[in-house]
Amino acid sequence: MNTTTATAAASQTAPSLSFLHDEATVLQDLYDSSDGLAHLAAHAGAALEGATAEEVLRWAVDRFGQRLVVTSSMADGVVAHMAAAVRPGIRVLFLDTGYHFAETIGTADALEATLPIELVRVRPHLSVASQDAAFGQDLFARDPDLCCAMRKVAPLAKALAPYVAWISGIRRDETSTRSDVGVVEWDERHQMVKVNPLATWTHDDVQRYIVDNDILVNPLMSEGYGSIGCAPCTHRGEGRTGRWLGLPKVECGLHG
Repeated sequence: MNTTTATAAASQTAPSLSFLHDEATVLQDLYDSSDGLAHLAAHAGAALEGATAEEVLRWAVDRFGQRLVVTSSMADGVVAHMAAAVRPGIRVLFLDTGYHFAETIGTADALEATLPIELVRVRPHLSVASQDAAFGQDLFARDPDLCCAMRKVAPLAKALAPYVAWISGIRRDETSTRSDVGVVEWDERHQMVKVNPLATWTHDDVQRYIVDNDILVNPLMSEGYGSIGCAPCTHRGEGRTGRWLGLPKVECGLHG
């Protein structure tokens, strides 16, 4: 088979990605696992930079299939809704830390009941009571990094182990630490591909999608909370300013 014939055959099986230049339409076939996932992430991130969120998700679903999983903080159902539209039944991981607001648990319950997703509730190794017994009460107030590490970072790492790619809803406009995230990038910590379909979105883009698609939103978002995390460490405030109020900490560690 000559190069022209091979390229044509590959183009027939590749997803239709009209935003990519001709040579990149066979991205899925050109960058297989033999090139390494980090290589794939770098090329896909560049090629998909101009894509819509739905197109990024479609590429990820087509490329990784059952080895792809969504994560959600349950601030809203935007990414879960979008991913389920591309692949009904997709798994969504929710870190049930034991410290969530009742409204956050309620949002998770509601999304599970109304969307075609498989919700997986990921819990830490230690219950809150066991953690208090081992490390003292209210560890979050004395050492929030350690608390996040045990109740979020370690459980997520374990839950992601069966997959080769994961989807998050982080955006570049949220904090300076996220200003350079790619729509597809290599997650060095977990040694897997990370897909951020909303990376280029703004807060207004999110709100527009919520209104246009009647998306479920955590009730706390209409009560002055700009970001949703564990109840003891989350206060009212614009964007992420209410997280770990009064501390230099701006990330829990899930996203670097």
